[in-house]
Amino acid sequence: MALTVVMSAVLVSCNDDGYADYKQGGAPSEAMNGEWWIDITDATTGEVYVQHAFHKTYDDNKGGMWISDRSGSSFTGWYLESVVNVNNSNLTFSATDAANLADDSKVTITEGKVLKNAGRSKTGVAVDSIYFKGVFDYDKSTTLIFAGTKRTGFEEDEY
Repeated sequence: MALTVVMSAVLVSCNDDGYADYKQGGAPSEAMNGEWWIDITDATTGEVYVQHAFHKTYDDNKGGMWISDRSGSSFTGWYLESVVNVNNSNLTFSATDAANLADDSKVTITEGKVLKNAGRSKTGVAVDSIYFKGVFDYDKSTTLIFAGTKRTGFEEDEY
C-alpha cells in the first residue's frame, strides 16, 4: 500500500503542469532594455553637464521603447522620459518631436544605438554601451550627447 502511494505521488508530480504550450516571449526591445549610467555632454562645446545619471530603457508594449531618467519621483539627468522607435535588427533607436513626459517638452533623438559589450563598468567589466543625441524643443540650438554604460547591479560598480 505504501509503495502504491509513493508511486502515485511520483507519477502525479511528473504530470504536465499546464505550461507546455506557454512560450515566454521577450519584449520587442528586450536586447536594448536595461539600466544605464549616462554622461550628458554639450555636442558643440564638449562641456559635461551631468555625469553618471541613472537612466532606464524598457519596452512600451507597443513596439517602441521608453527611455527615462526618472528615479522614484525625481529625475537624475536632463529630465527625459519619452518613447523612441526601435530597430531590433541593428539595436538602434530614434524619435522625432516625441512627447517628453518629464517636463511636457518635445525631444528629437538621433543616432541612438546600443553596442553589445562595447563599454566598461566602473570596475572594468565588459558591459553594453548606449549612445544617442538629443535636442529639446525649448533649446533647438543645443544638441546633447548622452553616452554611457549598462549598470551591472554590483555595489562596486555603482555611482
